[in-house]
Amino acid sequence: MAQKNFWDQGEKSKKVIEDLKVLKAKLEPVTHLEKKFHDLKAMLDLVRGEDSTEAQELLKELGSELSSFETDLGDIEIHNLLAGEYDKNSAILTIHSGAGGTESCDWADMLLRMYRRWMERHHFKAEVADILPGEEAGVKSVTLLVEGDYAYGYMKAEKGVHRLVRISPFDSNKRRHTSFASVDVIPEITDDIPVDIDEKDLKIDTFRASGAGGQHVNKTDSAVRITHLPTGIVVSCQNERSQYKNKSMAMKILRARVYDVKRKEQEEKMAKVYGQKSDIAWGSQIRSYVFQPYTLVKDHRTSVETSNGDAVMDGDIDLFIQAYLRQ
Repeated sequence: MAQKNFWDQGEKSKKVIEDLKVLKAKLEPVTHLEKKFHDLKAMLDLVRGEDSTEAQELLKELGSELSSFETDLGDIEIHNLLAGEYDKNSAILTIHSGAGGTESCDWADMLLRMYRRWMERHHFKAEVADILPGEEAGVKSVTLLVEGDYAYGYMKAEKGVHRLVRISPFDSNKRRHTSFASVDVIPEITDDIPVDIDEKDLKIDTFRASGAGGQHVNKTDSAVRITHLPTGIVVSCQNERSQYKNKSMAMKILRARVYDVKRKEQEEKMAKVYGQKSDIAWGSQIRSYVFQPYTLVKDHRTSVETSNGDAVMDGDIDLFIQAYLRQ
């Protein structure tokens, strides 16, 4: 009993430390912005009524600092919107190519690159859990664990179907093609959240990894596939060198997906009780990326659009994410 109390106290302490970390992360930007506000006010007092060369230079600097202040204020506003139950969690991102063969596989690969660039900008760590390459190019599907505070809060804005219109590089006649890829985002479920998974309900298979990874990966049965029989959820992981690590990663993803299924079932029950129509986000087309005959990326949920398609594909998608969160 004493040992159990010791572990309980340890878990409580860990939870308190995590909560303090979250609060500190929210408080520090506000404190920094408050100091910046007073500095800007002091600069304004210095240039008010002055017409000297030094005052004009200081006025230019003040304009630049004000622009930076507005950007920081907007970031704090967005961060405060991330108040959902799992917004602060890491995320599990899955991209599936749609019908269309090589075209859609290439589009899924383009989205993967776009998200990786965005993650780099925001200092999120991305780890590939499973990837199925396309037959000629691109990827049929890929699953990433995106680690970092509020990764899910931001990335949940990307869940849905993404549509591409372009002249195909795989078409010798240079015709326009439309491709689709679906993006799914779920929060990583931490150990303190109970998820009821009975080992008797699991079917675990091992196989040789099909992707790149060196001679060891390709010569041993290190890859793991876990099937949760009650829900039919199948999770594969083949990116790690050891079977143990692949199984651990697969279980982490499985827990998150089983929890997500249970949560959706509960929401559907509540919707029936209250007569609400459930939001079928997975099947909706959330954004179009048109590169021919003109360039336009438009989010259909918020009507936010930009003609700078190159920047978007290079990871500049904050305008879409922020508009979705504000909405």
